[in-house]
Amino acid sequence: MDKVVDYDVKDLSLAGEGELRIDWASREMPVIRSIRERFAGEKPLKGVRISACLHVTTETANLALALKDGGADVALCASNPLSTQDDVAAALVGFGIPVYAIKGEDEKTYYQHIGAALDHQPQITLDDGADLVATIHKERQHLITGILGGTEETTTGIIRLRSLQDEGRLRYPIISVNDADTKHFFDNRYGTGQSTIDGITRATNILWAGKRVVVIGYGWCGRGIAMRARGLGAHVIVTEVDPIRALEAVMDGYQVMSSREAAKLGDIFITVTGGLNGLDRAHFRLMKDGAIMANSGHFNVEIDIPALESMARGKRRLRPFVDEYTVDDGRRLFLLGEGRLINLAAAEGHPASVMDMSFANQALSVEYIVKHGKELEPRVYPVPKDIDREIGRLKLLSMGITIDTLTDAQRKYLDSWESGT
Repeated sequence: MDKVVDYDVKDLSLAGEGELRIDWASREMPVIRSIRERFAGEKPLKGVRISACLHVTTETANLALALKDGGADVALCASNPLSTQDDVAAALVGFGIPVYAIKGEDEKTYYQHIGAALDHQPQITLDDGADLVATIHKERQHLITGILGGTEETTTGIIRLRSLQDEGRLRYPIISVNDADTKHFFDNRYGTGQSTIDGITRATNILWAGKRVVVIGYGWCGRGIAMRARGLGAHVIVTEVDPIRALEAVMDGYQVMSSREAAKLGDIFITVTGGLNGLDRAHFRLMKDGAIMANSGHFNVEIDIPALESMARGKRRLRPFVDEYTVDDGRRLFLLGEGRLINLAAAEGHPASVMDMSFANQALSVEYIVKHGKELEPRVYPVPKDIDREIGRLKLLSMGITIDTLTDAQRKYLDSWESGT
């Protein structure tokens, strides 16, 4: 162990296994690896206190170690009660990083862990879902004067932070990692697409071919899930509230209909809206016997679980992460992963290769905040374009791929309004 640190993890004896899995993930994270090497030499984060509320996974571990090697003093808690990999949490404690995360922790413990991470007196916050920032603004406002800025990883968190900004209540600047091209085009689409299918498959061992799969929400995550489900032979139905996204789904070759219509047809329902009650009591009443429901949005509010509980005359757990609800007319409806992020509850989350780009955005945005945080107003900012493009360049380089560059003449042509026929 690097140093004695405070922590609350399941079992420190799991650290050895966690270290091996962190090393394995590192093989698929060349961009973070190159950033970590530079950080170790330059120490751009020396003495900076960072509190991070992220999914405690092998990929997150590689980000935390890069920040630590850059000189930062990092504390980490979980951003979801079911997403923690306990062996990784133990390994990070061994590396001298205070970790407060246990898979399956109850709500009280979850918020106690957020509080413990904030006891770190952060100068920078890293968030995935905005629970850390929300807690600061509600209960720890005295910390705000010492905070330079923060980052936010996911769509749900950005929705919350923009709401806070619109109300004029956001008190420090946040960089929206979620909106970086090297994040949402890849992490949300390919990462969520693959890992959601993986989580549902591990939980149920179903055959996807021939199933009617209803994807509720056609943002970048929904696009990825629909694409992967179709690739496995499923018949995909998309429901949306946005007419442009619905039209795009039609043009992509999917059936598009209202969620009430889809409720009568679906075998598997996957919510990925970032909002509230994508599936509710009205949908449950229409679903056929044996329908399976899973959520891949950040919070467990996309499926109206209290309504499902109130309709059920019986409930039993058939497999880990599979709960059977028997409703009054005898139909059986199945809820996976307690309605929480199925890709992390029942599987390992996104592949390391795609998280390499997302967490490179996190690392370089933290460096940007250290340099420029005092110049920023309290609002939500995009990742600077030069950072986004550099991450794309580094990823291509790691894959052995070269691309063209514009000649001076081509650049002049594109920059001029006078050129025509």
